[in-house]
Amino acid sequence: MTSELAFLDALRALAPHPGARGLMDDAAVLPSPVAADLVLTHDMLVEGVHYLPTDPAGDVAWKLVAVNLSDLAAKGASPLGVLMGYALGGDDAWDAAFLVGLGEALRAFDVSLLGGDTVSMPSGAPRALGLTALGTVPPGGAPARSGAKAGDRLWVTGTIGNAGIGLSIARGQATGARSLLDAYRRPVPPLAAGRAIAPITHAMADISDGLLIDAARMATASRLAVTIDLDAVPLSDAARALAGDDRAARLAAATAGDDYELLVAAPPHADAALLTLCQAAGVTMACVGHFAAGTGLTLVDRVGAVPLPERLGYEHGASIGGFRG
Repeated sequence: MTSELAFLDALRALAPHPGARGLMDDAAVLPSPVAADLVLTHDMLVEGVHYLPTDPAGDVAWKLVAVNLSDLAAKGASPLGVLMGYALGGDDAWDAAFLVGLGEALRAFDVSLLGGDTVSMPSGAPRALGLTALGTVPPGGAPARSGAKAGDRLWVTGTIGNAGIGLSIARGQATGARSLLDAYRRPVPPLAAGRAIAPITHAMADISDGLLIDAARMATASRLAVTIDLDAVPLSDAARALAGDDRAARLAAATAGDDYELLVAAPPHADAALLTLCQAAGVTMACVGHFAAGTGLTLVDRVGAVPLPERLGYEHGASIGGFRG
């Protein structure tokens, strides 16, 4: 693979959807969905900001797809396809490995590449990769981040904090189970669970920047206060084995980000249905807090009130942290 044309030829094998027109056109053309709302999202991955320069190219491709589909999962959407913006960096082997990982992700999530654009970057410049994902939901069926109501319970799917530990492993700062590294490099958004529970939720978002900061954003958008019980935050056995289960470990898990699980606000009478639907979708779910009238984020654990950490999660341009895993 020695040119943009060769790269595009390889991409065509990943674009079987008729609407992609074999990537021979300047735009994809999809039939208008009948009785459905269109959901669109766009995320970027930047080398040194969202992934390590040493991360395998195939894993970067997987993550690029997964983080965008996570946004669709949070709206209860079924994916239609993706459009990609790709920066060629002059490393043919990296580009080829990226294509392998991209194909693996598209097949795993049963989604097609519909089109996009390629550009050439100056030698040595950090790579910047963009993806737009399109999906559909029944009319009015996409829950907003701002829909939580006083009295709602706050739920999360899966486990929290694996990716943060996985980043430490990728940096060579720790050793641990392969599942932790995979959580950082190859997250799997709960698309089926999102579709199943969206109709009975008041608000839903994905946990990308950290449980605490994303819960605080949901509360702010809903003009409510939220309380989170750190002891209720679900941790994996692998995370406990490596990082422990004390307050510090739980705060680290709740602020690390890159979880790509669902954050859900739902009324108490929906508890049983949420658990049943998620179980049917192969996903666990845990209640970690509640919403009430007021403002702000409150943390508690078995001991009592927990002071808020200086950093609730990842924020672009923040003076602390410096890397979004």
